[in-house]
Amino acid sequence: MTEQSRIVKERLEKIACLQKEGRKLYGSRFPVSDSIKDIINNFEEHKKVRIAGRVMAHRGHGKSIFADVKDASGKVQIYFKIDIVGEEQFHFFQKVDIGDIIGIEGELFKSRTGEITVKVDSFRLLSKIVQTLPEKWHGLRDTEIRYRQRYLDIIANEESRDIFIKRSQIITSIRSFLVKKGFMEVETPILQPIPGGAKAEPFCTHHRALHTDLYLRVAPELYLKKLLVGGFDKVFEIGRNFRNEGISIRHNPEFTMLELYQSYADYTDMMDITEELITGLVEDLYGGNEIPYGDKVISFKRPWKRMSYYEALKMKKGVDFRHKKASDIMRADKSVADKIDKNFEEADFLELAFDEYVLPELNNPTFITDYPVFMTPLAKRKEDDSELVYRFELFISGMELANAYSELNDPFDQRERFYAQKELLNKEQVDEDFLTALEYAMPPAGGLGIGIDRLVMLLTNAHSIRDVILFPQLRPERKESEAEAH
Repeated sequence: MTEQSRIVKERLEKIACLQKEGRKLYGSRFPVSDSIKDIINNFEEHKKVRIAGRVMAHRGHGKSIFADVKDASGKVQIYFKIDIVGEEQFHFFQKVDIGDIIGIEGELFKSRTGEITVKVDSFRLLSKIVQTLPEKWHGLRDTEIRYRQRYLDIIANEESRDIFIKRSQIITSIRSFLVKKGFMEVETPILQPIPGGAKAEPFCTHHRALHTDLYLRVAPELYLKKLLVGGFDKVFEIGRNFRNEGISIRHNPEFTMLELYQSYADYTDMMDITEELITGLVEDLYGGNEIPYGDKVISFKRPWKRMSYYEALKMKKGVDFRHKKASDIMRADKSVADKIDKNFEEADFLELAFDEYVLPELNNPTFITDYPVFMTPLAKRKEDDSELVYRFELFISGMELANAYSELNDPFDQRERFYAQKELLNKEQVDEDFLTALEYAMPPAGGLGIGIDRLVMLLTNAHSIRDVILFPQLRPERKESEAEAH
């Protein structure tokens, strides 16, 4: 029997005994007067408080007991004295385990060592633990357990708890920023009849009542643009997208995106919004314009660097990729030969070249602009060069953080590009409803997408997307019999 199994067995026996005694082990409503953080920050000697939380430590001293209780805001010491709570409650608390959730009434004082403490008048057991908290409550370091049992990670690791608190604050700040800018938050379908808005492999499901296949959205883009046609000039959505592709430290099959669209604007306006939004978040979290990320420091001082796509490639590789085939250049590079897929199109070779030669060098925020039109079917062509489009991607510390266009509002050009993409990708359908919407006239507009998960990674110094998603997608667990067979 493992140590874990032994402890669980003992706890189940204890639970059975307590139930025979008529003890209520899983309580109900317990209104609290203050959070633990509030009673510590606003300490008043002898103030009466009602708090609730999880027991994290337990120290007996004869007829007195000290313990630590933790709620969502912090941790505080509590003090039981037999002649205050009475023998019955005192002996009952001796049967409380680390990990139990309790409610407490008492008054504040400072111990001889100056620690803020709650002198307990009475307590109530609200939920009895059966399992054991990890590593004797000093932290959970097994990443597999951390991701699969996130609740244990949040209990044991203050760093993880802090990341998810900051994630919530970041999303709240983004909403507040956009609302102040006059944007309206909207919701668009997640189940879509045609996957559109990005080049990606979708998840497919079947609606039985309608007898039709539907797709989890890869992007909300086309629906948001329809709202511009309808007359909403500034719209945004923060929501989940889904892509049936690989899993890595920077990719999860479901992820959170911010997408916004502004009528009568272009991609330069989107650059300004992006700079203002992200520098504001950095200042709120760090009080300045520099943050640590890994072993580097990232400066967000404005204005951020801007460089065209072909210019960046030529600067790093010394080759003019615009007038030479990327496929020929990459096939001649022996160091990347193993990364070339037999189904690569010319656009794929160009993306591989950028990822190999340019991306690793982009530490401070850099806007890469003016992409070739064949890589971007939804952006407006440049007026002075029809082979390029008004588009930028934002890269920070070698990660793509944002993507923006001067949106294509010409229905004839859009139809031509959609059908060219259909042939290239062997797609079965083109979104005719979106093309019809464009024929009702969409105003010129700027559109922007920001990956929330990667932004949180950056702002919390996390190096895996799994560290910033509460419940990331994981490979199925192998059963014990399967593990033994291997």
